[in-house]
Amino acid sequence: MLYDDGSRDLILHLKHADALAGIPVMARWLQRAGAETLTDADFLVPVPLHWTRLFMRRYNQSAELARALARLSKVRALPDGLHRTRRTPSQGGLSRQRRQANVHDAFAVKDRYRERINGASIVLIDDVITTGATLEACGDALLAAGATKVTALTLARVPRGAALS
Repeated sequence: MLYDDGSRDLILHLKHADALAGIPVMARWLQRAGAETLTDADFLVPVPLHWTRLFMRRYNQSAELARALARLSKVRALPDGLHRTRRTPSQGGLSRQRRQANVHDAFAVKDRYRERINGASIVLIDDVITTGATLEACGDALLAAGATKVTALTLARVPRGAALS
């Protein structure tokens, strides 16, 4: 779905207002949109929040989507397969180049998952893709740990040319 006036509240409520009741429906959307991608996937890995942001929100919306999608697709989720190596400022309002610099080397595969990730086909899960900088940085970390393929499924995308927020 496009991240626009019609979906913005849905996504923001998922992120910030404990609106988790819609997760099962959202996971079905992801399953339908990513049916082909999920057929050869070994693991679902959500984009992680820094522990301080996770503490404030109490949950990672991307991890909740990954867990629900795992139940539907039978592809195993690694809800904490990646971690943020440092806290990054919000990406809101940043250009593509600033977003890339902001998240460069900000993600790593957790040591306990390195063997599983090595040689695996991974599907990254996130709520919204704006420029792709975060997904790219996560993908780089997974590939550096030996993943053979990394694809992504997101609930929504910001239309090209739209103001970044």
